[in-house]
Amino acid sequence: MKAVILAGGLGVRLKPFTQVIPKPLLPIGEKSVLEIQIDRLRQFGFKDIFLATNYKSDYIERFFGDGSEFGVNLSVSKEETPLGTAGPLALLKERLDTPFIVMNGDILSLVDFRKLYDFSVRQDSLLTLTIKKEIMPFDFGNIFFDGELVTGIEEKPDIVMYILAGIYVMKPEIFRFFPENEFFGMDMLIKNMLAEKDPVSKYELKDYWLDIGRIDDYYTAQEEYNKHFNADDQQ
Repeated sequence: MKAVILAGGLGVRLKPFTQVIPKPLLPIGEKSVLEIQIDRLRQFGFKDIFLATNYKSDYIERFFGDGSEFGVNLSVSKEETPLGTAGPLALLKERLDTPFIVMNGDILSLVDFRKLYDFSVRQDSLLTLTIKKEIMPFDFGNIFFDGELVTGIEEKPDIVMYILAGIYVMKPEIFRFFPENEFFGMDMLIKNMLAEKDPVSKYELKDYWLDIGRIDDYYTAQEEYNKHFNADDQQ
């Protein structure tokens, strides 16, 4: 089975760390972010892994080589100009000839990748999005009214949202939606498919999940590594 990790981001929100080290190689506990992701994918049977790179691509290529040290077949794809969050996949379309997982290079999760993959393959859609329920506290009371009269109050309600979790499963036929060598984001792909009434499926993640795109989240990942990932390695 095949997977693509999008590892070309500049990591602007993680400066000054990313001025020296590309974001996917930042250390979390005893491993880099990419090592943790690759190891998780390998555990669930994904042996052909592609790294879509841009910023400091040579660092990543030298670190991983052909992937044999990590128990996978690894290929590094480099975009010459920034192609967005979906565009880099078009450079690999000849090699992505079976359903494949795509994930952002700054996501840590304990999702069962095989379960997600099998679910997605069964769907009558070319794209499955993973979503995550986020509950955010709201600091103000919500007032309900009819004309000039107050009809009710809800004190500091939580805001419930479902966010994109940065992990996708795609089928090869999806490349008909991709432009050639153009900047193309995941949001653009989803909007185009919906506009053409092409079905898009969703898979709700209920497992541990963390986006480490910000400094605070990076520190959180450091604190939680032993709890969620080091113990997992020892099983």
